Amino acid sequence: MTLRAFASGLALCLAIAAPARADGCDALTARLIRGTGASLAGRTGPLVVFRAADAERMSLDCGPPRRMVFRSLDREPPRFYFVLIGLAAKTLAGAGADQVEILAMNLHQAALLSGAPQLGRARGAVLRCEPGDHLDGSSEGALCRLAADRRPRLRHGASLFASSDAR
Repeated sequence: MTLRAFASGLALCLAIAAPARADGCDALTARLIRGTGASLAGRTGPLVVFRAADAERMSLDCGPPRRMVFRSLDREPPRFYFVLIGLAAKTLAGAGADQVEILAMNLHQAALLSGAPQLGRARGAVLRCEPGDHLDGSSEGALCRLAADRRPRLRHGASLFASSDAR
């Protein structure tokens, strides 16, 4: 095989793979719109921005690992902000919407009390909420980041020990 043939084959593979990634992001965007009720505000490459009544900013980064950002201008956002995070977690990570909603509220409150970002997990989702304090000293808003949990999960009934001799 010549170098020219190899380069042509590689270029063809990359050309086929790029639309597949875009289609995956488009499909996820459509599922998020259906799952959360948000609307599409725009897209630039792998970054998708949504309009949502319950968040000042809701965005999706389709690059690996896929993750979302939610920002509210309110230091203590209304309950619907956390509901929105739960609905997005269900679509993005297959997590329980109610579990992630409660986790988001708890992490947000802990971040406000401690002044430091808080991290938590709920059945397939990883969530990090920050107090929203800015470098200029102002304390406005709330910020949470969501991603699918990539840690391996044990199947129901699976043992932590490979050997049956461990008792």
